[in-house]
Amino acid sequence: MKRQWITLLLFLITLLGILLSWNWRHVQHFPQMIPASYPQPVEVFSDTPISFPPVNADRLLSDLKNLSFPRSAEADRQLARRYILEQLEAAGWKPQMQRFENGINIYADRPGTDPNGSVILLGAHYDSVESSPGADDNATAVATTLEAARLFQKEQTLRTLRVVFFDAEEKGLLGSIAYVEQLEEPAKLQGAVIMDMLGYRCNEPGCQTYPSVLPVKPPNDRGNFLAVIGDQGHPALTDSFTDANQPGLPQILSLSIPTFGGFTPDLVRSDHAPFWRAGIGAVLVTDTANFRNPHYHQPTDTIDTIDRSFFSGSAQTVINAIAILLQGGTS
Repeated sequence: MKRQWITLLLFLITLLGILLSWNWRHVQHFPQMIPASYPQPVEVFSDTPISFPPVNADRLLSDLKNLSFPRSAEADRQLARRYILEQLEAAGWKPQMQRFENGINIYADRPGTDPNGSVILLGAHYDSVESSPGADDNATAVATTLEAARLFQKEQTLRTLRVVFFDAEEKGLLGSIAYVEQLEEPAKLQGAVIMDMLGYRCNEPGCQTYPSVLPVKPPNDRGNFLAVIGDQGHPALTDSFTDANQPGLPQILSLSIPTFGGFTPDLVRSDHAPFWRAGIGAVLVTDTANFRNPHYHQPTDTIDTIDRSFFSGSAQTVINAIAILLQGGTS
């Protein structure tokens, strides 16, 4: 009985923190669902303007096609790793592999000019569940990470960009747990942007659902937005997505939660969770997975179900936010 009371208390603390930390500035925009208008380029921390490199929709689609096959068995994950390594090397990166008991992570750095060596991490898991092609989950995010690697490889930025491709997320976040446990110089990591499913949109009334613990009434019941879930202690990460939003890109729904006490399970189901538990700032960028996509973890999660316009818009939103963070923006 005492254990049950402790569990209930932790849940209430988490819920209270959500209530206190909800980003009300963003909520005000949702009933109208009108994209915020921000000038480009955005000047954030200096007189040097920040440009947003445009994504190449054809490259995104090519990556998506090449990665949309079941990636659960070791042989299939090896094929995915080979493709990722080839694309990184072709873009001028020097990828490395981090082996752990249950898989292999891939990572690479493109150094910035900051003498302190500050780093922004962009990551996605490359495995899928058994028997699912995993087009949305999570080939969309892997393709976006590869596109970011191409676009920023020759850019001069203040912070170092680190791209990471996690293995064994579907087996219990094993890749990201191993990565965080073995992380060298964690103080240099200024934040992690973790993507998990970026390509599914639905516009039918009632097609979008939400976790029952949301502290406010959801903006609508249609899945035409991109969710950004961050921790309360690092608002710059969630703010970068609001600052980067432009007309024509998906609407942003952002939520900052406290990282003390317990978590409701729906908020810690992806690779951002190990960073939170280690006290490192991180955001999850997602199309909300099973709260919208009926093909989640199914054999029907194929490229044919991807909304290509929404996917490319989601990728551009991520690129814009990373561009701001790499220049020290919103800090």
